[in-house]
Amino acid sequence: MKQDVTIELAGGKQIKFETGRIAKQASGAAFTTSGDNAVLATAVASPDPKEGIDFFPLTVEYREFTYAGGRIPGGFIKREGRPSEKEILTSRQIDRPIRPLFPEAFRNETQVVAFVYSADKENDPDVLGINGASCALALSDIPFHGPVGAVRIGYILDAEGKGQYIVNPTYSERLVSKLNIMVVGTKDGIVMVESGAKEIPEEVVVGAIEFAHEEIKKIVAGIEHLVSLAGKTKRTVTPLENDEAYAAALKAKVGDRLRDALDTQKNPKFESYAKVKEIKDELKKELPADDPAASKKLSKYFEGLRETIFREQVLNDRIRPDHRAFDEIRAISIETGVLPRVHGSALFTRGETQALVSATLGTTDDAQRMESYEGEQKRKFMLHYNFPPFSVGEVGRMTGVGRREIGHGALAWRAIEAVLPAEDESPYTLRVVSDILESNGSSSMATVCGASLSLMQAGIPLKGAVAGVAMGLVKEGDKYAVLTDIAGAEDHYGDMDFKVAGTRNGITALQMDIKIMGITTQIMREALEQARKGRLFLLDTMDAVISKAADEKSAFAPRIHTIQIPTDKIRDLIGPGGKVIRGIVDATGVKIDVDDTGRVNVASSDAEGLAKAIQMISDITAVPEVGKTYLGKVVRLAEFGAFVEIFPGTDGLLHVSEIAEHRVKEVKDELREGDQILVKVLSIEGNRIKLSRKAVLREQREKLGLPPVAEQSGGGERSERSDRGERSDRGGRDRDRGERGPRPERTERPAAPAAEQPKHESTIVLEGGDDFEDDDEFEGEDEGGEEVEVTAGAPADGSAAPVDGARPAAQRRGRRRRSRRPGTPEVTPQGGNS
Repeated sequence: MKQDVTIELAGGKQIKFETGRIAKQASGAAFTTSGDNAVLATAVASPDPKEGIDFFPLTVEYREFTYAGGRIPGGFIKREGRPSEKEILTSRQIDRPIRPLFPEAFRNETQVVAFVYSADKENDPDVLGINGASCALALSDIPFHGPVGAVRIGYILDAEGKGQYIVNPTYSERLVSKLNIMVVGTKDGIVMVESGAKEIPEEVVVGAIEFAHEEIKKIVAGIEHLVSLAGKTKRTVTPLENDEAYAAALKAKVGDRLRDALDTQKNPKFESYAKVKEIKDELKKELPADDPAASKKLSKYFEGLRETIFREQVLNDRIRPDHRAFDEIRAISIETGVLPRVHGSALFTRGETQALVSATLGTTDDAQRMESYEGEQKRKFMLHYNFPPFSVGEVGRMTGVGRREIGHGALAWRAIEAVLPAEDESPYTLRVVSDILESNGSSSMATVCGASLSLMQAGIPLKGAVAGVAMGLVKEGDKYAVLTDIAGAEDHYGDMDFKVAGTRNGITALQMDIKIMGITTQIMREALEQARKGRLFLLDTMDAVISKAADEKSAFAPRIHTIQIPTDKIRDLIGPGGKVIRGIVDATGVKIDVDDTGRVNVASSDAEGLAKAIQMISDITAVPEVGKTYLGKVVRLAEFGAFVEIFPGTDGLLHVSEIAEHRVKEVKDELREGDQILVKVLSIEGNRIKLSRKAVLREQREKLGLPPVAEQSGGGERSERSDRGERSDRGGRDRDRGERGPRPERTERPAAPAAEQPKHESTIVLEGGDDFEDDDEFEGEDEGGEEVEVTAGAPADGSAAPVDGARPAAQRRGRRRRSRRPGTPEVTPQGGNS
């Protein structure tokens, strides 16, 4: 029978749980929805315990189907393959909070599965997977000390800088949130915390956990109500044998020897292991050879005695196994640059935990492409964690990457990602790899420290160094001890594993797994404060080795130069079918990345090729600026000036009047095609660029303190007449000119040869005078000139005589209209218009 319940969360968000309609053959099933997101979670346990094991065989699977977001998988195989990193991390987030809540004696194989069947582009369905799994287990007959509830909390600052907590923020809200923390708990307390943050203070984290717990109580209450309507009766589990007399006798017999063997201050890790094994082997020799049950019982109680000794020493004697103070960090050793061909490397050793961390710099082409319900994304920072079996002195199969390795790498990734520089400051794609060479606790935090050191040694300007420390807790009743930098035994036998990473300014990543109930906020505050002090100690130690990014990058690392070009030049740079950009790559051997904003990243490990590519791109995409001087090449001469190429494919007009400070009669007298000259951009009108060489020459002359260049007669530019004023001030054509001065004397030019002299024609030169100076009007360009040759004659029909030897078009362009004095012949320039 279908039953459902809806829970109202802060901010108007809702979660709905439904059962009895879907997957009814599972031990428990919950169809969980929120908005357009829908997740089916199921729980199934085998009917009988699995023989021969001493652990709980639980598996958790979370899957995000692409069809849930309305997409078809990419690639050749159009179906979902192996789980993605996001699916593995979510599976771990489901597994970690529920695993401690099963009875210790429960040995039945149990599987929890969560499938995403519908997903929008606003909300992450992973939180529904955790809540759905909890509800399915609560509804089933599987013994479970739940249910648990889960919420994601964001922390967003308003315009006044005041922070506000948000329940289950959307993808867009998470982009601006200072905190992204997943909190899982029961109605009585918190059992798991997973967080990334942007250097926030510890008190903000505690506030977020407290705020989350109030919302978790609402979810747990809703699930319990649904269980009351449709829940199954739980199976009975036979408790494990607890022979107190056997345990007491064992303690009395070998307790003191075992306590001494577990003293890791006196005995290093493997010596301690050897002494413990020696004691156990002696006890086994006393057992009947044909009694496997007795051997199994001894192993169980011997392990229990080890835990008892540890907890008594910490809580009663206030002694850690290695006799450190509760807030003391093990001895630290740091080396940087240990791998010669690697772009950045660091060997970080803390006690018996050692990580070799390397950083590799790449280009945008090296970014990881990822598909999610948000759409396709590119990740430019990757951090990978490897845990080979030799790091703990064991033999093991090395197949694929395990879930634990992915989880530890993701924690370190969140810690470092918060301090990476902006792309305009460092455009590199980064890959950090941490290889754990030795492990005795807190290898993920060693990875964080090593990653920060290796990136700085590689020359990446982090916002701040990042360090991480693992905290532990041992609690019995009201007694408790918070431990800094926990080692293997303290992690294994303790009640809490609390990893905190961050800078001097605040927390960047946090992960907490709690095995017991009753962890108060006061204990959390104490643990966070103790972790802060430990983190600062680590940062001081790291700064003593390297405190800022290296000034020079490795000779083997690519150099990336960023150029910002106008967006309308992107097409010119790429060229038709990518022809231009491929040509640059082929010619220089560089990598070029262009984005839609006009940002161009040019990468190469060859300095010469990089410089050549930058110059080619600058030439193609350059934009002339008014007032700026360029070295150009004369590409064509014309009668009215020269065309000068200031960039490849970009020409400007150098008018004859702007070639030199003196008058230029013929362009070819000053310039030749192929000449390289300095020119200044005077103006840009659309696609027309006006250039000046005269302005550059004038600036150079004035800079040298030389006198002005004397005016020269002849062709070229008409000199300016500052005393003439605007034409509107001088009156129209019918103005009163006043008294004229004496007319200049006209001189005849030498006559042409008789064969070429036209009949009834004479050649004269008109010089100066107001006849043309005052009344000339031009349409087009005018270079001036004080001397005009015309031919005057008196044909019988009174028509204008043709002009012989009129001034060249290079000196005057366009149509010229002249007024003439009554009685004088009409004069028409040769080749012009009357």
